[in-house]
Amino acid sequence: MTSTRPAEVPAFPTDRPDSCPFDPDEVYTRLRADEPVTAVRCPAGVDAWLVSRYADIRAVLTDPRLSSRAASSMHMLPIADLSRDPSPGAIIQADGEEHARLRRLLIGEFTVRRMEALRPYIQKITDEHIDAMLQGPGADLVQDFALPIPSLVICEMLGVPYDDRVQFQHDSEVLIGFEADEAARRAAGDRLWGYLGELIGQRLAEPRDDLLSRLIARANETDRPLTPQELATLGVTLLVAGHETTANMIALSTLVLLENSEQLAVLQAAPENAGPAVEELLRYLSVIQFGLFRYATQDVEVGGTQVRAGEWLVAAISSGNRDENVYPDPDTVDLGRQARTHLAFGFGAHQCIGQQLARIEMQVALTTLLRRIPGLRLAMPLPQSEFKRNDLVYGVRSLPVTW
Repeated sequence: MTSTRPAEVPAFPTDRPDSCPFDPDEVYTRLRADEPVTAVRCPAGVDAWLVSRYADIRAVLTDPRLSSRAASSMHMLPIADLSRDPSPGAIIQADGEEHARLRRLLIGEFTVRRMEALRPYIQKITDEHIDAMLQGPGADLVQDFALPIPSLVICEMLGVPYDDRVQFQHDSEVLIGFEADEAARRAAGDRLWGYLGELIGQRLAEPRDDLLSRLIARANETDRPLTPQELATLGVTLLVAGHETTANMIALSTLVLLENSEQLAVLQAAPENAGPAVEELLRYLSVIQFGLFRYATQDVEVGGTQVRAGEWLVAAISSGNRDENVYPDPDTVDLGRQARTHLAFGFGAHQCIGQQLARIEMQVALTTLLRRIPGLRLAMPLPQSEFKRNDLVYGVRSLPVTW
């Protein structure tokens, strides 16, 4: 067992290779083989243990001694105050019973049955957006397809007016990107929390048939109703997570298929296999590109390395999903692969609560797009500048296509 940090700690993150924008940094292959738990220095100014093997990542994400008290992306912020207590209602930063309490209030809204009931609506808006795209000779697949579909769905679920999308989409991008300064990030956060706070106030006064109203009612039936601040924080979390990650996955998955014609043909020929295909795309792309941040509340051994209480860890999801000991030929996208064990939605108690919704949105969007526009192709080579290399959620800013 080792616990010694090197004198020179390398910086995290490193760059993706220009040769393939879908691959994580090649250094992960070496780390998995030789240094599966290695010290790195994060932009937040703290040293952390970078965990790169699949099995070790699963262990990190299920160990109750490793806390989620810092938001999963805080290691990437040079201005992060890692000693700050989480905001009330911050489910992704909650541990133990507090996390269980918040998750119990939400889990009924995201059951497989409830998500499957949304499939006809998702199909309808997918067809409507393709109808609109086909009115012209081409489109930006991000703005005209990938972004509006999950945005419409989460707005419908929460009871958020879709007409307000320009502002909340902008503010969401600022929050999950790492290029804006602290003032811009704070302003975006204030607008989002203020916006959801107003909606919460309306639902408290006049409940409707939407997720926010049911969340309020469900919490009021317990011995600890949610405060307005907790409700606003949960609302922001659901709104941002409910459209950003899936939008990026739809666009990036389309790009992968357009650049892998054999795999595109596989999905076109057998759309009934969209389920396994989506799992492989989730594994291959791993859009939570900078991993998940954890804090050791006690001494713990991870992959043969002693992590001391008070130290930080980064679970490198994109590396775990390319672990050759779990997935043969992991750097190849293979839509016939059985990949549902991937870590794209995390693992353990904090595994993404909306994962089934994301799966259905991707299945419907991709199969419908390829069926209705069989000649879909890139309108031009995509420049490197269009890839979101510095955002928490990897993706493309635009994707010009034609047919």
